[in-house]
Parts: sequence; C-alpha cells; structure tokens
Amino acid sequence: MLNLNRKLEKLQNEGSYIKVGLVGAGQMGRGMISQIEGMKGMRVVITSDLAVENVTNAYKHAGIDAASIQETNDKEAASKAVQEDKVVATKDMKLVTSLPEVDVVVDATGIPNVGAEIAWDSILNNKHIIMLNVEADVTVGPLLKKMADSAGVVYTGSAGDEPGAIMELYDFADAMGFEIVALGKGKNNPLNLEANPTTAEAEAKEKGSSPKMLASFQDGTKTMVEMNAVANATGFSPDKPGMHGFEASVQELPKVFLEKDKGGEVNGKRIVEFINGIAPGVFAIIASDKEEVNAEMQYLKMGDGPNYVLYRPYHLTSLETPLSIAKAYIDHEATIAPYYGLQAETVTVAKKDLKEGEHLDYIGGYTVYGHILKAEEAKEQKALPLGLVDRNVVSKKDIKKGEIITYDAVEQTEESTIWKLRSIQDREF
Repeated sequence: MLNLNRKLEKLQNEGSYIKVGLVGAGQMGRGMISQIEGMKGMRVVITSDLAVENVTNAYKHAGIDAASIQETNDKEAASKAVQEDKVVATKDMKLVTSLPEVDVVVDATGIPNVGAEIAWDSILNNKHIIMLNVEADVTVGPLLKKMADSAGVVYTGSAGDEPGAIMELYDFADAMGFEIVALGKGKNNPLNLEANPTTAEAEAKEKGSSPKMLASFQDGTKTMVEMNAVANATGFSPDKPGMHGFEASVQELPKVFLEKDKGGEVNGKRIVEFINGIAPGVFAIIASDKEEVNAEMQYLKMGDGPNYVLYRPYHLTSLETPLSIAKAYIDHEATIAPYYGLQAETVTVAKKDLKEGEHLDYIGGYTVYGHILKAEEAKEQKALPLGLVDRNVVSKKDIKKGEIITYDAVEQTEESTIWKLRSIQDREF
C-alpha cells in the first residue's frame, strides 16, 4: 500500500488536491497553513477567524500572493474563488463548514463550545472533521463519532497532538501483539493548580503564546484532558484520581509501571499517566509473556523486562495535522477517536473560593481547573465536565477552593451547543 506522501503526490500528479477548511488562525492554525502550503496534494482553501486579518497574514506568511487571497463572507463568492485556485479569508466559520468545495474541516479554536459547533456542522455537511480541540472531544466526542460514522465521514483527533502521538505507539504495539501496560506523556512544567493568565503572562509573552493556554498547561488541565482522550480511545483509565504525576527518566519508566507488589509504583495495568522529567515526549509501556520475545527484546537492548518502554521524544503539534487530514480523506481512517466511549472524565474543580452568583470563566482562566476521574466516579459524584464551562455558567451556591463542582451547583444563563450535545450523549450512552 502506498504511503501518504506517495498518495498525495499521486493526487497532485492527477491535477487534484485535498481542499481543507480551517477554523482558527491562531498559533496552531498559522503553522498548519504554512506547513500545508509546502506539501503536495493538499491546500487550505478557506480559513475563518473573528479577526480576519489573522487569516490574510497567515496566508501571506505561507507565501501566498495577496492577489490570490479573497476576503469574503459570501458563499457564492467563496466558491468561485476556490474554483479559481484562490484562497478565502472569512469571519464566518459556518462558511467553512458548509462550503461545497471543502473536503475536510479542521477545528483549531481550542474553545470547547465552538469546537462542538464546528464538528456538528461539518458532519451535517458530510465533511471529515479533524479536532485540534481535545477539550471538546473528551466532552462530546463519543456522540460526534457516532454521528460521523452514520454520515460516512471521519471524526478524528490530530496527529502531532500528544494523544495522537500516543495512539500511534499504542497501535504499533497492539498490532504486534504486545501487552500494553500503560500509556502516557511528559509534562514540561511544574504543576501549579493556581496558575492563571496573570501568573503566566510574562512567560507567555516570552514564548509568543496565549497566557490562558499556558496557564492551562501549568495548572494540569491540558494534561488531564489529553490523557482523557487517550483513555476514551483505548479503554484505559487513570490509576488514581488526577493520576500520579511521577518524577522519572525514560529509563526508569519500565520499573515505575510495575505493580506495587512487584516493586513498582502503580496499582494496576492499562492505565494513563503523566510523568515529570521526560517532556516533550510520549510513551507506551509494553510487555510480553513469550519467552522468545523477551529474549529478543533483551538482545535488542530494550531492557531486562518484564516491562519495556517505547518512547517518542517529540510531537510537532499542528504541523503534523496534515497527516490526519490525508489519512481521513484518502484512507477514511481516524488518527485517534473515542472508540470506547467515555472511559474517563475531566471534571471541573474550583481554582479559588467561588461565591453564589459568580460566573465561571474558561479553561486556563481564574476560576476552574480540570481533574481526571474514571467515568463512573465522575457520574457517581454528578461532577460537571470541564468542557461545559464558559462564561454562561454561574454558581448557584458558594463553592470552596479545591472542591469538585457538580451539576447541581451551577446553572446556565444561556444554553450552549456543547451542553445540548452532552445532554443527547448522556441519553444515548
């Protein structure tokens, strides 16, 4: 079977290419546009952003001539531009999801409710959808996948995101028949549950990133969400609420993931975890009960067993997203999707004391952070999924810092798409 690069080259040689629609021209979106512009058989033909100048600048930085960039919110004009091999800049995300010329839509917004809307609209318009929005995926991904399957399109997370990179290791090991003991990622900054856009501002400015995005990494929310996505895709679960967050080197990982009665540090197998000290890598801990396999693994200097580590020391974020686009369009396959439904839940925890009537804000904000539980634990506690949090959610009572926020402790001032989809998902599953 041809590899994706040769399949894309074949498309281009036939005078065709995959027409990509992108929502969100922030850091992730800009990088993806430039990466795709240097590839064969693919192009980002339309991009939406509330600040349309972000789109035009992204296209220009990708080397596209200003005369080939059409700024419009009109469907007919956008279609005509794409047919003339121009690219479209728009403020209207629904133009991206509905434009007939678009084959695959990519959500690079990072906002759960917006991501849910984009995925919903894309599937209704019979387009493959790539989610660079793990927060939306862990909240309503099982429903969206079921919808996509029914519509005959692909719903998938992205290569380059840590869950996608972990899934590649999982698929590799699983295909070869190894027992997979644990899956995980490195965390590249100390856990600070009180991190917020103000405390992260200086570092974010230095790195050229969003303060709230950086705060969501620092307070652990992003790690919880990413490993939640892996759990939903593989049937694995956290070994304890919030995971352990061990400190270890790559070489130490096989021993760490032995069970406690065997000299290790975990309670069981088939777990998701994060490790301080190995970022930006991802890993799979594998084992075999076959004597000859163990002998060969030791000969190959993979360690003494019984556990071995597969480690990938990088993930290229949105620069790898084109591989998921091609895989969805050409092979009709997902990079990562919630095949097992809700195995885990990232629940909402108060980052500070909240007063009755106080509005929650957003992921990486001042009011809440995420904490991973097994799905049944979250259900028993009636815990509010983190992806449902936005400024329309108000506390109905005083909530203490560090408490898990429950459904009955909040109300909505305006119902959002993601709440509606989650309600359907809870009934369906």
